[in-house]
Amino acid sequence: MHPILVLLLIAVWGAAMWLGFMYVFPVLFAATLVVAGAAALGLYYLHACRTLAPSTLEGPSPVAEPKIAYRHYLLGQVWRDWWTISRTVVPQVYRTARGIIVRLTRLLLGGFWGFFVFPVWLALCAGIVAAAVPAGVFVLALTVLYGLVAAVGLAVWLVCVLVLAAVERVFMTYGRILQTCPHPFCYERIGLPEYECPGCGARHARLAPGSGGAFRHVCRCGARLPTTVPLGRFRLAAYCPHCGGRLPERIGRVRVEPLPFVGGPAAGKTTFMVLGIRALHARVRAVHGRLAFVEQRHAQAYAGAIREFQRGGRLAKTGPELPLATMVDVELPGRARRILYLFDPAGEHYTGATEVESLRYLDHSEALLFVVDPFALPQLRGSLTGDEREFVDQSAASSEEDPADTLQRVLNELRSRPDQGHQKRVAVIVTKTDLLARTEIGRCLDTEAGLREWLGNVGLGNTVRTLDQVAGQVRYFASGLATEPADVADLLGWVTGLAPAGGAAGADRKGADAAQELPGTAPLRAPWPVRGRGPSRVPIGYQVGRWAVLSGLSVLTVATVTGAVVAAAERFPF
Repeated sequence: MHPILVLLLIAVWGAAMWLGFMYVFPVLFAATLVVAGAAALGLYYLHACRTLAPSTLEGPSPVAEPKIAYRHYLLGQVWRDWWTISRTVVPQVYRTARGIIVRLTRLLLGGFWGFFVFPVWLALCAGIVAAAVPAGVFVLALTVLYGLVAAVGLAVWLVCVLVLAAVERVFMTYGRILQTCPHPFCYERIGLPEYECPGCGARHARLAPGSGGAFRHVCRCGARLPTTVPLGRFRLAAYCPHCGGRLPERIGRVRVEPLPFVGGPAAGKTTFMVLGIRALHARVRAVHGRLAFVEQRHAQAYAGAIREFQRGGRLAKTGPELPLATMVDVELPGRARRILYLFDPAGEHYTGATEVESLRYLDHSEALLFVVDPFALPQLRGSLTGDEREFVDQSAASSEEDPADTLQRVLNELRSRPDQGHQKRVAVIVTKTDLLARTEIGRCLDTEAGLREWLGNVGLGNTVRTLDQVAGQVRYFASGLATEPADVADLLGWVTGLAPAGGAAGADRKGADAAQELPGTAPLRAPWPVRGRGPSRVPIGYQVGRWAVLSGLSVLTVATVTGAVVAAAERFPF
């Protein structure tokens, strides 16, 4: 080639390079940087909307259906959403930028003209590569945003969890709420029952403020369940976590009061329990309260016992199996509420140390009823005349177990408790006093003090003194089929901690007719309504969390674009 032509080409190339780097490169580089950064930002925002906007379980970041209940959004799913967005956008941006650079290289540098448009190619490629810096800063800012949302949300969640847990603890402590299992072979103390979802029947073992939520847990079926008793948890069906047995309706809201009836075979425990329920029902109805059995079978057994009394017959002997507590839910006007667990085992369960050990409900009682068959006392029986003994044997079955031995076995078992078996209240009930009054030795039992002294005189002196040591209060009561219901109601009110209502005597007279209506098993609380978003949609907490992140991302995106426009306007004024 002619030297002059070569020099001319070199001059033209030098002029193109000078013009390209001096005037084209800065403008094109800045424009490419802005466009590439905006494209990366737009792509990130688009994928964020696709990931965070859906309210269904499926989507770019699917939400796994839990076995029982959903965990709180901020304890896991929020970071899965972030990772889904990041792992989708970053590779896509990289592939897109790499593809554009390859195509630009082939197009601009693929011929002789590449020597002249090199500044253009360099400006475009450098702008695309340099856009990675603001894009990286944006991704870092988004990560900080996620962390900020998670930190603030978790702080609020933790405060709510602690406050709700403290409120429930105060509620349980103030109300002295005791929760125990009434079922045979269990009788365990319960910290937190299992609650059944009314929507799908799933049982929630940890329905309390925690990882599933502060105020509500969301079941796998979408139902929202309360986490504390004050929020309505007592309206759910509850089950024992140890044996799976059904618990009373208001478990956790009112105190469970275990009441063991202690006495030998044929001592009259079942008879006095039925008389006590009848008297307590009359008292409760008279003061406009409510009394109901928890189990239908107990309501039916009580109705059968009342019919047997009305016919003048005897109650059937209690079966040998371990007892299911007869559960009675009592509510008086004011704050007098109890779920009474009336444990009436066969007397044979008190005739040996091994048998008494199986009665684990004794571990939770603060009161007990010691039922004494006076005709089982060896000293009294030896003092009866032949005619009196024959009359007693024909009128009622008598226990052959010395009441002193029965109580001693129970007290020995109670001493294994941390409180050494201390009882707040013990009621000593001398049964069959209608028969006892027709004997010479049992004619003077008019007062409680007289009954206490009489028991000491017929061989229970040591027992009386032992009870004074292990119990805070002891009362003595003479019971027969003709005993005034008002007196029985007063005794049960005292031993259960149910304060008697004012004007009790008048109330009992008014309640005599009301007691003819047998107590049923009407529910004492409205069931928890099934509310939720359904099993195919994420919990509302997930949706709120995603919308909070998306709102923050929108603000961050607008702020970034605005800042870029302002900076460009200042750098390149028109």
